[in-house]
Amino acid sequence: MKVLYFDCFSGISGDMTVGALLDLGIDKGLFMEELRKLNLGGYEVLIEKTTRQGIAGTDFNVVVNEEYDNIVKRMEQNGHLKMETSMSHDHQHSHAHSHEHSHAHNHEHNHSNQHNHDHNHECDHNHQHEDEHHHARNLLDIEALIDASTLKQSVKKLSKRVFREIARAEAKVHNKDINEVHFHEVGAVDSIVDIVGTSICLDLLGVRDVYCSPLHDGQGFIECAHGVIPVPVPAVMEILANSQIPLVIEDVKTELITPTGAGIVKTLCRNFGSMPVMIIDKVGYGFGKRDTGRLNALRVVIGTILSHDSLMEDMVLLETNIDDTTSEILGFTMEKLFENGAADVFYTSIYMKKNRPAYMLSVLCRKQDEEKMADIILRETSTIGVRRSVVKRHVMEREVIKVNTGIGDVRVKISTRGDIKKVTPEYEDCRNIANKTGMPLISVYEHVNRYMDVETQGTKNRYKGN
Repeated sequence: MKVLYFDCFSGISGDMTVGALLDLGIDKGLFMEELRKLNLGGYEVLIEKTTRQGIAGTDFNVVVNEEYDNIVKRMEQNGHLKMETSMSHDHQHSHAHSHEHSHAHNHEHNHSNQHNHDHNHECDHNHQHEDEHHHARNLLDIEALIDASTLKQSVKKLSKRVFREIARAEAKVHNKDINEVHFHEVGAVDSIVDIVGTSICLDLLGVRDVYCSPLHDGQGFIECAHGVIPVPVPAVMEILANSQIPLVIEDVKTELITPTGAGIVKTLCRNFGSMPVMIIDKVGYGFGKRDTGRLNALRVVIGTILSHDSLMEDMVLLETNIDDTTSEILGFTMEKLFENGAADVFYTSIYMKKNRPAYMLSVLCRKQDEEKMADIILRETSTIGVRRSVVKRHVMEREVIKVNTGIGDVRVKISTRGDIKKVTPEYEDCRNIANKTGMPLISVYEHVNRYMDVETQGTKNRYKGN
């Protein structure tokens, strides 16, 4: 089973996450092509392959347009950015411009320069908790922005789950309704790009399961829009509350975990602790911006878990019997549960006391999502209680590949366990082909399955998502 492991020895932030995932070898042109689908203007992206403390990695930066020229100028003055005509170096920068002009345009520059020494190009937003020069967006604004984009449905869904997790924490900290909170951290342009960029990277890698080390944070106090606040910052503490995420406090007098980073971890990761026994394929480093006196980076490992024992996972099963809620409400509740990370949701017809026809709602979820799932059930339905039990689930090893079937690109999930093998085309991709070509959906599935019957006999021509 292909998995990712987040080694958060120096905390985690949104830009560190994107940098580390890109450092695994994701095609930066393809990444930027997907990111442009967000249709968000007013920022520049700089992707820099560099070294910190002798370790090679990727520095991912999102800067607003008015800051960009000054940052590039400082990089040029420091010798960290040369013109394209300077071919004596091999140091890559990717500059993706997205401006909100009436003649909207998007373009990308790639410079080829070299450095073999440690440096910082000073593109430093310091994981800000304030963004005074940007419109402060609320959750509805951000979800509307994502829904209006042409991003893949899986990217939209994951991005909105991360935003909702952070919004819930911010609302609790500030004692406001979730839709009343105007974010400084998550509403800023850089955090929007970081979260959507993370979702894009995971989609391109084709990895479903993410493991994580204990999170390491600093201590002391930092200054933000609300004044001087303690570290770990309140929003991070609220995100980690009622979760299975272990926290380690280091003797570092600054913030290491941002709300964006904590939200990403809580949404993505299912197991926490030491790295599982695995065959390592690639290792990536994403650099942070703060000076912590040591290597400030997120390390991400992608590899394969081979043991069948590792394909057994603990899940929580939540159940409740409902006899006085309409079918419309039940359908809406199912959508909300899936949107917030439920692994499975289903209804079973039952009879309750006095021979009343009813439904039993069953929700399968990760342990860290239990409280969130229970809250949704209690808020959205008429029930006043939810049963819970811990169950073990056997899962097959899964790999997502992208294939050109002749009628369009389709992501295909290949599931294996010993000599058992199953091939499942991605519904959204097949639906898009059916809509574009006019073919019946069932014919698209049949075409893809016939193609895969031939393709899986020899997999040399497969394009892997990672």
